[in-house]
Amino acid sequence: MRGWVRAAVGLVVAAIVTVPLATPAAATSAGIATSLPADPTAAAAPVAPASAAPVPAGVCPGHEAPSGPPAREETVAVAPLAVPEKPVGGPRLGGCGDILPDGAAAPPAVSATGWVVADLDSGAVLAAHDPHGRQRPASTLKILTTLVVRGQLDPDADVVVAPEDVRVDGSKAGIGPGGHYSVRQLLAGLLLNSGNDTAMALARTMGGVPATLQAMQARAEQLGALDTRPATPSGLDGPGMSSSAYDLAVLFRVALRDPLVRETLAAPTVPFPGFADHPGFALSNDDPLLHTYPGAFAGKTGFTDAARHTFVGAAERNGRRLVVAMVRGEQRPVRMVAQAGALLDYGFALPPTASVGTLVDSRPVEPTPEPAPAPSPVAITPAPTPHPVLPWVAAAGVVAVVLAAGTGLLVVRRRRP
Repeated sequence: MRGWVRAAVGLVVAAIVTVPLATPAAATSAGIATSLPADPTAAAAPVAPASAAPVPAGVCPGHEAPSGPPAREETVAVAPLAVPEKPVGGPRLGGCGDILPDGAAAPPAVSATGWVVADLDSGAVLAAHDPHGRQRPASTLKILTTLVVRGQLDPDADVVVAPEDVRVDGSKAGIGPGGHYSVRQLLAGLLLNSGNDTAMALARTMGGVPATLQAMQARAEQLGALDTRPATPSGLDGPGMSSSAYDLAVLFRVALRDPLVRETLAAPTVPFPGFADHPGFALSNDDPLLHTYPGAFAGKTGFTDAARHTFVGAAERNGRRLVVAMVRGEQRPVRMVAQAGALLDYGFALPPTASVGTLVDSRPVEPTPEPAPAPSPVAITPAPTPHPVLPWVAAAGVVAVVLAAGTGLLVVRRRRP
């Protein structure tokens, strides 16, 4: 009997050796449920919170949004515009302080937080200070409004003023409800007298304030003025309003290519119609540079309590034309017009070849990243499928072992005295 047991055990061992080890895939295909423990590192992986686009390293303070205190009109919080990865106009223009040509003398001391002096024709930026620092533009934003008007409205089209056009704060040109004005005349009121009432009449004619702001934003982005976000057509403060000295120089340079804009800004006075029983009168140009600086031919001022003083202007000397833009300035220690004149003098004294950057006239094209190469296909060897007979052999072997063991126990027990 013992020989029979040893034979049965040998058959079981042979069957077990013949059966392949079960893999997870083989076990599943055989109908055996398997579960692998979860990867502990996967559950512990941190999840990045949703947030605004990160600010590039090295960006100056104030390049995200204008400094405080906020205006009373800025009661709605608006996320700042994204800061470009590369400063528009050249890498040096991302600087926070004075940006000067090599070997240039120090610029005149001015009160403006940011300023730019550039060649109006070539676009070369001659010198700057924190050019991309974002501030509130005040009425210098009317240059952007003008660009949109010139792109959408016929200058000789007739506009009838509505009562809501004149219910606006700040400076006014003097239009009245029911009065008839051409777009050309409304532009004169916008640029010479900084009329917020004419800004509203023009915006209404272009489809309303929201449509006008959308067009202004699109135009600014098209020209590469990526620090600029309009909140009102007039430049009055509003949620999210911002621009920069660089952007104002860009917008002014493009606007001065338009003969109508250039002629309007250079006019000392312009005849203006009346309304109802109000007689007509002459609009006077409120650009102080035009009256005080030799060679000046265009300018636009701006002021709100939150924006402080802003200015953009242009002058010509010996066939060379320069533009100056200033944001967040004060009328001290001397008036802003004197500070603008000092910066223009500084620019004219620099050689024509001087340059620290460029005024763009279109949005910089960002390089398209090359697509990652497709991974090479990896050959996957399927797990071996167990032979359908072998599991039965193994089971038979187990049964034989059990029977043999039971028989052996019986034999042993019977032989005991």
